[in-house]
Amino acid sequence: MRPHALVARLDNAGDVLLAGPAVRAVAAGSGRVTVLCGPRGEEAARLLPGVDEVVVYEAPWVGYDPRPLEREETLAFVEHISRLAPDRALILTSFHQSPLPLALLLRMAGVPFIAANSVDYPGALLDLRHRTPDDIHEVERALSLAAAAGYRLPPGDDGRLAVTRSGSPPAGLPERPYVAVHPGASVPARAWRPGRYARLVRSLLEAGWGVAVTGGPSERALTARVAGARRPGVADLGGKTGLAALAEVLAGAEVVVTGNTGPAHLAAAVGTPVVSLFAPTVPAVRWRPWRVPHLLLYREVPCAGCRARVCPVEGHPCLGGVAEEEVVWAVERLAGSRVAERAR
Repeated sequence: MRPHALVARLDNAGDVLLAGPAVRAVAAGSGRVTVLCGPRGEEAARLLPGVDEVVVYEAPWVGYDPRPLEREETLAFVEHISRLAPDRALILTSFHQSPLPLALLLRMAGVPFIAANSVDYPGALLDLRHRTPDDIHEVERALSLAAAAGYRLPPGDDGRLAVTRSGSPPAGLPERPYVAVHPGASVPARAWRPGRYARLVRSLLEAGWGVAVTGGPSERALTARVAGARRPGVADLGGKTGLAALAEVLAGAEVVVTGNTGPAHLAAAVGTPVVSLFAPTVPAVRWRPWRVPHLLLYREVPCAGCRARVCPVEGHPCLGGVAEEEVVWAVERLAGSRVAERAR
């Protein structure tokens, strides 16, 4: 009987999407795969091919505003994992995150084999302590751990991002070829100013494109500002799509314009080129769109790699210096690659 594997990625939706190839590798060598994720990653986890079950746990050591650790809730989580009885667990993290808090809880739950990337000495918490270079993509980092634990992608799987598609785009999309514009980001320092996005929408319309402006339920005011007054060719979809429907919107777009945020990775998962307004607060080598045509737009700044949540520099120069005309040029260039790809 093939083992039951648990794959953990506890942070955001984009991070979970980047774990997708590793999840497929684990699924190829397992009888059952459970993905353990945080609440912000649940929708993404349910879209990943190869997943049989999703468990949601809001870890108190993850996130920008973590809630306090509650003893009873933590013990209930340990008991739940114990009842699931996975044979093996892989804890996927970024280079700056520690897997050891979760490893401790999984060990308490009786998981007999636990693997993770770990800089810190793990003692008895890990059976496989893996090390990777810091400057590799998050997808490669996760696949490297999976390979060290004995899992490989199956024949024919090229390691691209992928999601299970519903095939049902929402109503109200532009009738002409359109560009999807996603102005929001969970980290403010990674977002272009709303006024710049609003001017970009006007420039795209003038260039003949339709525009679909997307955002989550908490971003309705932002998408309304960016979309502007109701006009032909613009769809304000703020708060109107879950992740599955958003995937269909992005799949139908010629190009997606967004920052370093989850929808960039969702666009990659459906094969749509990405113009990324990529604030270099984190290295592009780890977080750029994976294996999809893309262009990164930013300005070189001495504070690159700062990991700031809110830019402390007046004018946000790494993104503020990018002109709307540059974004329109990048859209036109990548739209040509989309046409060529369809022809092939």
